[in-house]
Amino acid sequence: TKVLEAAAWAPSGKNLQNWRFYVVRGDQMEKCLKLTQKAWLHIKDILQRRLKPSLYKFTERFFFTLGNAPVVIFAYSKPDPEENNQTSLGSVYMAVQNLLLAAQSEGLGTCAMGSFLEIKEDVDKFLNVPADLELVCGIVLGYPDHTPPAAKRQEGLVNWVG
Repeated sequence: TKVLEAAAWAPSGKNLQNWRFYVVRGDQMEKCLKLTQKAWLHIKDILQRRLKPSLYKFTERFFFTLGNAPVVIFAYSKPDPEENNQTSLGSVYMAVQNLLLAAQSEGLGTCAMGSFLEIKEDVDKFLNVPADLELVCGIVLGYPDHTPPAAKRQEGLVNWVG
């Protein structure tokens, strides 16, 4: 509840607060795992080319277990005809970032996953989402059993003007 409350305090374009969250837990988690396994099929070849073999195997296991996390939160955007769609999506991502930071402060582990977009129709059907909502990402939430090393940060991503 705390992390979802933190998400609701995010800034949003025109203060539309256009995010919608669907929280999956309990006996519905088994169905959610089936979705992540299906999503894996869409991205595994790309990840195999991009990741070291050990990280690839770790990622594959994660897609099949979700790290035994008890909760997956799906973030959606409710587009508004008077708002640029990129601004609407950006507002949802700001809410997601608030959620991720709040989870960290509560000792929870998270994993934001865009792979659900590969099977958007399946996710929407599973959650019984209205047609006017747009899937943004899924967030796995639980207590971590380890602290993975931080990924190396890229350099040269900031350009100073003036």
